[in-house]
Amino acid sequence: MCGIVGYIGKRDVAPLLLEGLQRLEYRGYDSAGIAVTSPKASGLKMVKAKGRVRDLEARVPSRFKGTTGIAHTRWATHGAPSDENAHPHLDAGEKVAVVHNGIIDNASELRAKLTADGVEFLSETDTEVLTHLVARSQADTLEEKVREALRHIEGTYGIAVLHADFNDRIVVARNGSPVVLGIGEKEMFVASDVAALVSHTRQVVTLDDGEMATIKADDYRTYTTEGSRTTASPTTVEWEAESYDMGGHDTYMHKEIFEQPDAVDRVLRGRIDDRFSTVHLGGLNLDAHDARKVRRVKILGCGTSYHAGMIGAQMIEELARIPADAEPASEFRYRNAVVDPDTLYVAVSQSGETYDVLAAVQELKRKGARVLGVVNVVGSAIAREADAGVYVHAGPEVCVVSTKCFTNTTVAFALLALHLGRIRDLSAADGKRIIEGLRMLPGQISEILKREDEIKKIAKSYAEARSMLFIGRVRGYPVAREASLKLKEVSYIHAEAYPASELKHGPLALIEPALPTVAIVPDDDLLEKNRAALEEIKARSGKILAVAHQEQEKADQTIVVPKNENELDPILMGIPLQLLAYHTALALGRDIDKPRNLAKSVTVE
Repeated sequence: MCGIVGYIGKRDVAPLLLEGLQRLEYRGYDSAGIAVTSPKASGLKMVKAKGRVRDLEARVPSRFKGTTGIAHTRWATHGAPSDENAHPHLDAGEKVAVVHNGIIDNASELRAKLTADGVEFLSETDTEVLTHLVARSQADTLEEKVREALRHIEGTYGIAVLHADFNDRIVVARNGSPVVLGIGEKEMFVASDVAALVSHTRQVVTLDDGEMATIKADDYRTYTTEGSRTTASPTTVEWEAESYDMGGHDTYMHKEIFEQPDAVDRVLRGRIDDRFSTVHLGGLNLDAHDARKVRRVKILGCGTSYHAGMIGAQMIEELARIPADAEPASEFRYRNAVVDPDTLYVAVSQSGETYDVLAAVQELKRKGARVLGVVNVVGSAIAREADAGVYVHAGPEVCVVSTKCFTNTTVAFALLALHLGRIRDLSAADGKRIIEGLRMLPGQISEILKREDEIKKIAKSYAEARSMLFIGRVRGYPVAREASLKLKEVSYIHAEAYPASELKHGPLALIEPALPTVAIVPDDDLLEKNRAALEEIKARSGKILAVAHQEQEKADQTIVVPKNENELDPILMGIPLQLLAYHTALALGRDIDKPRNLAKSVTVE
């Protein structure tokens, strides 16, 4: 998992590639590299470095000129971070350079065959196999050399290939890992994410799986890996370059937490129908007749998206009275699940490229299931593969740790639940009640964010904890799950989430003064049950931080959040816990936007 950027045109390529890598560093950041050439050059020049893009930039010499190049920032899958394992990878003759996202499943087998043929490998990566396959091809064109090499490859890839003998072009290919072309004025770009392109062009072409492209300075063409021409029309990226800037904040995570009032307003805008106390979801393609045939909803996601799906499943059950549940896509795709024609499957992914989710969608489609996508990135793979869907309109999210996209996804699920509910048995009065609650969300989120200083002080008091427990019942449990994940992702403090009702079935053995508990305590019909859990913890000298709608007597500290409708309360109760994770990590001096061992878009298994 990593970031690719490439350019061909008339401009000096190195500064453009380094700028693109900086914008893609959130996708992978343990090493980076750059290879360049030009029509007048006799070969390739390359620089690589373990570490961040800034470490690579410090190594690039002043006379590193070229007008064509590819670059890469890496998140290790094969081989530890090192100069040797950084991309691009060159062949022995230093004519071919390859950058690659994904995993080559049969790399060990191919490496053994190539080694037996006398090839000497310089890295531990799977990608170097592909470099040597391209270099050894006897085909006459670069396109055919790459196509021939790919015939030997099993696995996922997004690649860009540079060849010293064909320095008027870059050849790219996609299978399971994103590749986007950027169309400029007598110049062309390629990247794994539009973030690297938007400061230069907003006209893009997104490749499909099994598709390749050749880009030249004034032209591009797309075709399948078998060689058949395809027609790929450019689309306009809705986000501008300024959307990827920090906007005066110290970190992207802080910026994105504070963007949530506006982000939630965007996901609601133009979708509320006051006349019928419902919502319009234009991309849903699910009329009332089909909606009434749905007997179950299965939501699939990974990590934060899975937790948003848990909240979504509860809202669908409560508002639409349809049995619903959420499951990690990474588990679903391997357990030979029964695919029911009366089940509506919902695939959730911030990037729209999460490989486990995409693979689950493809398997479901193969079996004839109806699949909706809930994604943030327009034109992403899952958006294209799904039958229909809902965009969450959170805007670009650069920090590896998701905040605003999680919140917007939960709001999108509230809209879907309301839509299904009003088609079925939810009354107009209840529909109006939920709509009023949805409209209150942006203002209530702003109220919570104004309490940042208070939450910052609380966070400092927990920064030295070695472990923390998060608990909640029913609506509160997914909030506890997501809050636990946020803390461990960004602060590296071990955290575990448990249903509050399960405390007495084992976890109470862990309670002691050194293990703080964060309890989600909404003011709903389970309030007294949740208070009883606090009593159990307090009786064992446990320290408690409550997130609640009113001060909790048994808690050592309480973060009070505004009350909304019961069904919508989980959306708000997660906001202060984002700030808790952020300020705990800040107190510990963590690299907040780029936590260790993680990458933003998980495009490998």
